[in-house]
Amino acid sequence: MTTYKEYLDKGIEELRTGDLDIALDNMNKSIELRNDWDISYFYRAVVNQALKNFDDAILDYTKALQINPKMTDAYYNRADILLSRKDIENPDIERAVADLEKAIELDDKFVSALFAMGAAQKKLGNYNKAIEYLDRVLEIEPDAIMAKALKKLILQKYL
Repeated sequence: MTTYKEYLDKGIEELRTGDLDIALDNMNKSIELRNDWDISYFYRAVVNQALKNFDDAILDYTKALQINPKMTDAYYNRADILLSRKDIENPDIERAVADLEKAIELDDKFVSALFAMGAAQKKLGNYNKAIEYLDRVLEIEPDAIMAKALKKLILQKYL
């Protein structure tokens, strides 16, 4: 009999090779066998995100966080969906900011979360806050091209 862990491992392998439908099927089987494990929900969310099933991905990241509220990547990935969705007119940027704040609280050197927070603050019109987050990125990674570019844009166009 296949265990929940074996289904998860198979699902992760299929995710890596790009066979997303089989990956999703394996994640579902893992959760059917053990529905209290944050890792299975997290990876099912990753697969759903790759399939552009954004609402399902958000639900699974949320479930993973209910089980393990210290799952930094789940906060970041959920925020990433909220910030990058093109299929909804008014994305919930405030909710994304809350997720990014939590991710940064858990890992204050999480460069991707810091950059995303800078971008989110720009979208909200909080340009000085955006610069603060981008400066934190540049302290950690001085050659971060995207952070430099966004900072330059904000300084030239908005400040």
